[in-house]
Amino acid sequence: MDIQQGYVLVVDDVPDILELLDTTLKFKGYRVVTAHNGVEALDAIEQEHPTLIIADILMPRMDGFSLVHRLRLNPQTRDIPVIFLSATYVTPEDKDFALTIGVTRFIEKPVDIESFLPMIANFIKQGEPAAHKPINELDFYQGYRKRLEAKLKQKNVQITRDSHLLENLSEAERHSFEASLHQTISERDEIQKLLAQIRERLENSGKTE
Repeated sequence: MDIQQGYVLVVDDVPDILELLDTTLKFKGYRVVTAHNGVEALDAIEQEHPTLIIADILMPRMDGFSLVHRLRLNPQTRDIPVIFLSATYVTPEDKDFALTIGVTRFIEKPVDIESFLPMIANFIKQGEPAAHKPINELDFYQGYRKRLEAKLKQKNVQITRDSHLLENLSEAERHSFEASLHQTISERDEIQKLLAQIRERLENSGKTE
């Protein structure tokens, strides 16, 4: 795998993380293209196939799970390796599902740049094509639904807990805590939206559990 023959596609909806990875990888000599969600990533891939994709999971419009599933369904993109970065989907079940649908590596956020860069360099040098056959649609959407339901439950518990904590904070402490709470609520809302779409798809196919 020759990085000079291709580029690294970085997909993340958090501007600070996207900028950090973009700047760091470019500084190391990689050609980098960025995208804010799976839809933008597919547009970039249609123009030119990347050597490697580094993607977040929880993103608007199209998240990482759906992006990888779409890539594995297409014979022309099936072998593009994908590294997941996530701060939300970090349970063993999340990681197992990611590997089942064809993710090549899984890294938890926050990213340790000192270990991340050597891993990327070695990954590209050694070459590790995905070579994954796609799982069928029913297995994907049922597994996807389970991951979303588990994550929604966690987010609701977190929001309830943090809302109670917020009531007891001093004025000086409230600002940063409120920002964190609002981010969690935004993530919860995105998960709810995705879950509604998946449930509707399964109901329309008549293949719910």
